[in-house]
Amino acid sequence: MKISFDALLMLDAIDSAGSFAAAARQLHRVPSALTHAVRRLEDDLGFVVFERVGRRARLTPAGRTLLTDGRQLLAAANELECRARRVATGWEVELRIALNALVPFNALLPLIAEFDAQGHGTRLRFDREVLAGSWDALTSGRADLVIGASGEALRDSSLVSRPLGDVELLFCHAPTHPLAALPDPLSLSDIRAHRAIVLADTTRTLQARSAGLVSGQNVLIVPDFGAKLDAQAAGLGVGHLPPFIAREAIAAGTLVSRQTEAGPAREPVHLAWRRDHDGLALQWFIKHLSTPRWRAALQFAPS
Repeated sequence: MKISFDALLMLDAIDSAGSFAAAARQLHRVPSALTHAVRRLEDDLGFVVFERVGRRARLTPAGRTLLTDGRQLLAAANELECRARRVATGWEVELRIALNALVPFNALLPLIAEFDAQGHGTRLRFDREVLAGSWDALTSGRADLVIGASGEALRDSSLVSRPLGDVELLFCHAPTHPLAALPDPLSLSDIRAHRAIVLADTTRTLQARSAGLVSGQNVLIVPDFGAKLDAQAAGLGVGHLPPFIAREAIAAGTLVSRQTEAGPAREPVHLAWRRDHDGLALQWFIKHLSTPRWRAALQFAPS
């Protein structure tokens, strides 16, 4: 066999980093050694995998096919390793946690430190998901646990979910926005007349959803809450923000929190995991995150 898992990991790093130099830093290797390894692989395979475009490294069509299918092999190998370790010790090699965008990551730092202190050696991987993307991360197998999966719980027998409470959202706009001239509470027709700034749903297989929109409202879609905050503060649109995102901007006067005739916006959130995953690290996080202490730390209001 002319392609190995080490070679696939190398190709993945180069493609993700965008250059040989950046990938070498990521892999703790010198660029010349990485370049030599790729050339040797190309000689063995009999075709070019990467082409240079300035300082960037771009996969050829054949290289893209090799890496796309190779990533599936890497994922399968990682899952095999995790399953074998769970059988042997009960503790996962890696626990993949999807964090809904409504959840502040820094609030989890004490919990991560508490887990690390147990010394079980499970590697934690956190990724951000938005709206239906949280549930999709579970059904597609790219996450083992979701913290703050939003909206109505997905009806899927392969998943288990537990309500955590609600996230209360603030309707905000810039102080220079036209809505600033109107009194509270803002009517839905007034809001509909102005563009909303919304997050892109990260789902890949489920139907994308939206939250906090008025029917017929124009939208500007942005990648994360940081971009949403900036766009609203710049007067480019309006929308709902969680308090941990909006608080400083409101205090600084770059955003204004308003009342609407629809009343306070609340988004239900859940703790959810795959039913077929019974590792001890997963159970540890489920046990701790289900307590009132951690629901309060994550700023979830009772449902």
